[in-house]
Amino acid sequence: MNDQPQLSSDDRHVRTGKFFARVYRYRNLLVKRWWVLLICLGLALGAETLYLKYTPPVFISVGQMIVSIKLNIQQGSLYTEELGNFLGTQAALMQGSEVVQRARDRVANQNTTLTPKPVLLNVSVLPKTTIFVLRATGENPDYTKAYLQACMEEYISLKKQMVARTSDTTIAGLTEQVMRLEPELQKCDAEMQSFLSTNDIALMEQASGLGGYLTSIYQQLANAQSESDLLQTMTLDQNLLLEQGRTPVISGSSGAGVGNGILVNAGLEGQSGLFAPTTIGTEYLAIKQQILLLQADRERFAEYLKPKHPQMVALDQEIEKLDRMLGIYKTQSVEQLEAKKSALALQIKNLETQTKERGRENLEISRKAAQYERLKAKAARVQSLYDQLLATLQTLDVNKEISPESVTIYEPATDGLPDKTLFKKGMLLAGVLGLGLGLVILILLDRVDDRMNSFTELEELFDEDVLGQIPRERRPRKGVIIPSLQVDDQRHPFVEAFRNLRSSLLYMTHTEPRPRTLLVTSSVPGDGKSLTATNLAITMAMGGSRVLIVDADLRKGNLHTRLNVDGKSGGFSEVFLQGADWRQLVKPTFIPNLSLLPRGATTQRSSEFFIGPVMEKFLKDSAQEYDYVLIDTAPVMAADDVTSLAPRVDGVVFVVRAEYTSSRVAHAALNMLYQRKANVLGLVFNSVHVSTGDYYYYYRYQDYHKA
Repeated sequence: MNDQPQLSSDDRHVRTGKFFARVYRYRNLLVKRWWVLLICLGLALGAETLYLKYTPPVFISVGQMIVSIKLNIQQGSLYTEELGNFLGTQAALMQGSEVVQRARDRVANQNTTLTPKPVLLNVSVLPKTTIFVLRATGENPDYTKAYLQACMEEYISLKKQMVARTSDTTIAGLTEQVMRLEPELQKCDAEMQSFLSTNDIALMEQASGLGGYLTSIYQQLANAQSESDLLQTMTLDQNLLLEQGRTPVISGSSGAGVGNGILVNAGLEGQSGLFAPTTIGTEYLAIKQQILLLQADRERFAEYLKPKHPQMVALDQEIEKLDRMLGIYKTQSVEQLEAKKSALALQIKNLETQTKERGRENLEISRKAAQYERLKAKAARVQSLYDQLLATLQTLDVNKEISPESVTIYEPATDGLPDKTLFKKGMLLAGVLGLGLGLVILILLDRVDDRMNSFTELEELFDEDVLGQIPRERRPRKGVIIPSLQVDDQRHPFVEAFRNLRSSLLYMTHTEPRPRTLLVTSSVPGDGKSLTATNLAITMAMGGSRVLIVDADLRKGNLHTRLNVDGKSGGFSEVFLQGADWRQLVKPTFIPNLSLLPRGATTQRSSEFFIGPVMEKFLKDSAQEYDYVLIDTAPVMAADDVTSLAPRVDGVVFVVRAEYTSSRVAHAALNMLYQRKANVLGLVFNSVHVSTGDYYYYYRYQDYHKA
């Protein structure tokens, strides 16, 4: 039974979304920081190039040897050596310390002019062969060649010495084993003779017959015991019915054969001698049946005859007569049943006595027979091992019969040639290490980067509702702002995203009245709050609502540029600085139902203005004249304007830019808004790359919007 919890479809969907979000994050990381891999790869390859440049050249000498697995021995026998791990053992011997030391001494004695240099020996085996390939790598080509040739020759010498020592040791061991087995074989023969002199073999051979007879007695005892137990539990009527071979049924029913079925169920089939029918039992059952018939007739006549009727009186007399006869036959039947039980008890006692006596005899004979069989088996094993050792000693002469071609040099050591693969291997290894280092650095950078790349990551990091996702739009050219929405705008995914944002705000579930004064802000500059505010206002106006968008960023506001409105004639700052009427400063835009209150002159005192009574009066009056008032302000972390103004409006829309806004900074900005008791309606995920796995709408169906 599987105790693992089963994942629901929602859990699987969440896990899949997280997986694709992580894949997209790493892909985006590679696209943005590919130069990290390139730099690490270049540094690793450069370091390896310098290392190889100042490293002495390396030379390789190659040789091959053939090592036989099976050695032919006299009379066609096979002497198999190290079959389990033959190839590995031989390779270890070829580059073992003893062969290496002998090779060094051999080269030093035969070539006194060669200066010893470190040499690396590598041994491999060609697939499906016993050909060993030896590669020696060293700085001196002549010394490397001589060293490899010496290793092969010293291995052959060592192999012959080992085989010789092994053969001598084998013969000595076999001889010692034969000499040790001779007295043991004589001891076995003596034990057999001693046993036969005190025991009757013919009697032991009859042990099987006695066992069969004992089994028959046990079977008779079991049957008798079963019959006795059955008689003890049966009533008199049941016993007599078994004798008659029928079941206790009302007269007129067919019960033939059922009594035999009872015997079968009781395990006494074929043992019905005890239940042979008797005359008394037959008469008893017949009278009992007649009484039942007469009683049935009396009950039938009683329905229309009186008790004193002659026919009723005759029936009562007949029934009384039969009752007296039934009592007599019942007494006799009981006496016969008790006699049967007594006879059966005597039979059981007699059988138990026989089983005990025959059991003791059979146990003793079986013990002696088993002892005799053990002695014979031991003698046979010792004799077989003795004969085998003698045959091996007669045919084994390893020192003379080992073939000298069992280990041969197939290809002598070649001249030392420069290792051309060293540069490729080094550069390949350096490249792998460089790329690995680059990936580690990228992973570390990703760990410290808390910017959100996808909608899934945004949901994981924030508890606020996501009001909408705005797809990324490329700038026409550097330094030019992204154009605002137009009446017949062809950027269909971009337009539909803001319509979705508008719907989220219009149909939010609130117990309070729908928010009409909205403040659009973000945590830091560059998140796209002004673009979001402008396009949201345009979308609301296109829906038929009277919308006023206010540029409340009195330091760097530029909504008049986005909406192509003249902002030099005054604006929002003049309402506070000069006490001007804001209605006269409102400018119409190219979008019907949309009006703009420009920034006006720049000032650094906007925070003081926003907490004064002028701002409170403006919000109250503008909310009465327009359906919606959207206020674009400075970022939360850039100035105190937002935290001063946010508590006065109905709701705050917080903009987060994908792959740009830090989650820590965004959380800090939201906490500042919550501390001022601001009503944060939700988040807008701006500049989302459409290739992310969880940006699933609008842009995939652009063909739907074609005329």
